[in-house]
Amino acid sequence: MYALIDCDNFFCSCERVFRPDLEGVPLVVLSNNDGCVVARSKEAKKLGVPMGLPFYQMRERFPDAGIVPFSSNYVLYADMSARVMATLRESAPVIHQYSIDEAFLDLSGMDRFDLKQWGEALAEKVRRWTGIPVSIGIAPTKTLAKVAARFAKKYDGYRKCCLIATDEQREKALKLTEAGDIWGIGRRHARSLKTRGVFTAYDFTRKPRYWVRKFYHITGERTWLELLGRDVLPIEGMDHKRQSIVTSRTFPGMYTTLEELSPHVANYAARCALKLRRQGSVCATLTVFARTNPFREDLPQFQGSASHLFTTPTANTGEVVEAALEALRQLFRPGYHYKRAGVMVDRISSAEAVQPDLFEFDPDRRGRLDAIARTMDTINARLGNDTLILASQQYPGKQPDGKSQKFSDAIKRDLKSPDYSTSLSSFKVR
Repeated sequence: MYALIDCDNFFCSCERVFRPDLEGVPLVVLSNNDGCVVARSKEAKKLGVPMGLPFYQMRERFPDAGIVPFSSNYVLYADMSARVMATLRESAPVIHQYSIDEAFLDLSGMDRFDLKQWGEALAEKVRRWTGIPVSIGIAPTKTLAKVAARFAKKYDGYRKCCLIATDEQREKALKLTEAGDIWGIGRRHARSLKTRGVFTAYDFTRKPRYWVRKFYHITGERTWLELLGRDVLPIEGMDHKRQSIVTSRTFPGMYTTLEELSPHVANYAARCALKLRRQGSVCATLTVFARTNPFREDLPQFQGSASHLFTTPTANTGEVVEAALEALRQLFRPGYHYKRAGVMVDRISSAEAVQPDLFEFDPDRRGRLDAIARTMDTINARLGNDTLILASQQYPGKQPDGKSQKFSDAIKRDLKSPDYSTSLSSFKVR
């Protein structure tokens, strides 16, 4: 049996932990630069606030609804996630964190427990210890556990834990689950299933195996088997490394010069390099893209991209940033007002399987670069993100206190809450 622990409206719940006065108040969390809604509390959903709604439109459409907006505070969310996961590790033999707000627990060897009662007690424990409400789904497969968690979240009668243990319970749950809500199906496949007369998860399980394999390939077949109660997604096999990494942002304003764009692109490239190193990978290709504001029809429009192929795959910040800035110079066109840019690295492979360049002029250069990157990572992990950066990552101008402007400072977050759990200096005690 598996248990899926899903934090309820996680970003909004994190904001409420230190603001109990907001319990029952509609909340939304905004994307970078306070652009659009990326998380909604249950109360905001009931008001009809859609995901992805631009913030300015939300204020126009719901002027008197009392919605409290927050800028995204990823430091707070990451720390609260770590606290939830630490609590879960005390309650199950094997835990796999699937995302910042979800984790699968392997319940092998727990047959002597009343799992429904155990799940209810675990949900209460997490809420009491961390302040974060969670919903728990327990089932023989991970896909069915996802289904069960949706019922635990949707219906109060389950007391935050839904157990699917029998074929009767499984079929009843699948008949009440739309095809588009099946984990791993996605919107495109959901539309395809509807055209073929499949409207619920139960309808999907009634199709023959060869039919599923023909139209939805091996991924769809695995989902089909999981819905039938056959465990084919081993928990250790879910910890896969990303095959492409993208870091992009919409700017608070619009930029017209290469000098204004360069620090942003340099920082996006540095973020990609850091993510590569964290998963023990290197990339062979880098692409930079930029575009103007499509909603400003009064301005000339442009979008473009440029790529760089590394002779030797790398995750070194200096090399990745240098390649990104060169690609930016290739795609940049003067006379446009740029609103968004980003960096993507792909053709990712293991850092342990790098084939050095036979024509490398200085064979020791790569070792020195990697040593510098490790030193930067160590200092930034100890003293805080962006404590040590490349000169090309520094934004022009100074903050009011005279310090150089950091990457995080260049993102508009006017409504950000304090880093309650990680930094005493980030908020004032009244």
